Amino acid sequence: MSIGLSTISYIAATILFILCLGGLSNQETARRGNVYGIIGMAIAVLATVFGPRVGLAGLPWIIVAMVVGGSIGLYAARVVQMTQMPELVALMHSLVGLAACIVGYASYIDTSIVLSGAEKSIHEVEIYVGILIGAVTFSGSIIAFGKLSGRIGGKPVLLPGRHFMNLIGLLIIIYFGRVFLNVESLSGGMFALTVMTIVSLAFGVHMVMAIGGADMPVVVSMLNSYSGWAAAATGFMLGNDLLIVTGALVGSSGAILSYIMCSAMNRNFISVIAGGFGSDGGAPKKPAGSGGAEPAGEVTPISATETAELLREAKNVIIVPGYGMAVAQAQHAVCEITSLLREKGVNVRFGIHPVAGRMPGHMNVLLAEAKVPYDIVFEMDELNGDFPDTDVSIVIGANDIVNPAAQEDPGSPIAGMPVLEVWKAKTSIVMKRSMASGYAGVDNPLFYKENNRMLFGDAKKTLEEVHAALKGGA
Repeated sequence: MSIGLSTISYIAATILFILCLGGLSNQETARRGNVYGIIGMAIAVLATVFGPRVGLAGLPWIIVAMVVGGSIGLYAARVVQMTQMPELVALMHSLVGLAACIVGYASYIDTSIVLSGAEKSIHEVEIYVGILIGAVTFSGSIIAFGKLSGRIGGKPVLLPGRHFMNLIGLLIIIYFGRVFLNVESLSGGMFALTVMTIVSLAFGVHMVMAIGGADMPVVVSMLNSYSGWAAAATGFMLGNDLLIVTGALVGSSGAILSYIMCSAMNRNFISVIAGGFGSDGGAPKKPAGSGGAEPAGEVTPISATETAELLREAKNVIIVPGYGMAVAQAQHAVCEITSLLREKGVNVRFGIHPVAGRMPGHMNVLLAEAKVPYDIVFEMDELNGDFPDTDVSIVIGANDIVNPAAQEDPGSPIAGMPVLEVWKAKTSIVMKRSMASGYAGVDNPLFYKENNRMLFGDAKKTLEEVHAALKGGA
């Protein structure tokens, strides 16, 4: 393939990637956006593999690598459940960071590249920064994978003097960066790179370990941004324009998404990175000291049959899904109930909080998989004002995103966080396995409100019972 044809292919791939991002911004066009992305990536790979910079001797290695990587990807696509998507995404981010590190070291020891003067300095800066971003992305993503998969607890690990430790690490990285740029020997440069890599890996671990479970959706989008910048740095090292542009697109879109999600949580991005609230997400957690008022009152349980009766008499219903729906894989049961209620003339809508689940768009993906119509799925801001006119609001496995303490308790750790105001409906029904607190470790006063009912049990099994009762009473 000629240089001209390769350049045109790269331009076409870039346009398709931009169209892909545009398509993914809306549920109705997301499938088309995915197709654009697939075609763009296929063009990019073919243009690179058969481009002027790859010789015949390198093709067998590339083909073997593509077969191995493609097989692993195909296997993961077949066996990974939808509930495991957040940790899979984090794991994929770690591979981008690892690739940036490997490419950086390979570029430095490549004897075929002979540079001098300013050109040599620029190339070495690209290598140093690329490995730095890649190492932080790799180790941070591995820890995020551990937290999201439950292998590591969600509680933030806040070491004494952690900010001072981060400052010392940054100074070490800057110092060895100067050493790296001025060293004459390969061994001296490798030593500087190795020290910087170790410090960067430690920083990535320290950074994500200090972030609480409630902030993990922001962490996923943040690491997505990091992986993009790591890819862009790799593009600079390899002199690949398409990789630079693609990495910049991913990095900037991830940064914008992180900002949007922080706004949805009333959290400052810097405060998230510095480490915030969070817990193991298991046992109920009581606020310590002056941190928020403890909810008081008694819960009112409800059965599946009684829930079906309320839904049968309702005219307006809003369903708020959360991570519990993903764990129970109850999205298909929810869709069946929705279809049955809509056939009876009930106005059913879904309210999605920006940080529901464990990654951006988690609930939207699950509902789309279950074939829930796109036109009845709304963002929090679009229907929060409709709860007072709603007969029944159903919360399926969500906790922090429907916690009234965010508005009513100034001392709560989640005070000021925008939430779905489900308690303003005539009747709210919360479906949970137990009374445990949410991922933020904050008790929920919603459970004790007079108009709230608690439907305990596995979400999928319970919803199937509700569906059977609705059909039986038809």
